[in-house]
Amino acid sequence: QVQLVESGGGLVQAGNSLRLSCVASGRTFNTCAMGWFRQAPGKEREFVAAIGRISTMTLYTDSVKGRFTISRDNAKNTLYLQMNSLKPEDTAVYYCAADYDRFNPRMGTYDYDSWGQGTQVTVSS
Repeated sequence: QVQLVESGGGLVQAGNSLRLSCVASGRTFNTCAMGWFRQAPGKEREFVAAIGRISTMTLYTDSVKGRFTISRDNAKNTLYLQMNSLKPEDTAVYYCAADYDRFNPRMGTYDYDSWGQGTQVTVSS
């Protein structure tokens, strides 16, 4: 099993940037596809971005395309989400997740095997 710890959330004004990090331990990180999800108050958890075992394979939900970039550093067992041009509607708790023994990225919440505890991102207008 892999343990995941997110960091980097905070309060920012609209138009600014944040970079989230997720450090993995306990299982070989580079055998997992990885994803970022978010959950706003009163809403279901939703897909944000995913990356395969190699960084050339990525997926994004339409609302973040061109603004967010997912990346990974397998040598550091770390997943990143660079978030630019943030909007108030990006406000949510952001979670990283691991999809064990998976080469290609996937978008489904139920595809993922382990989850972090989440980090709060709040964007003020």
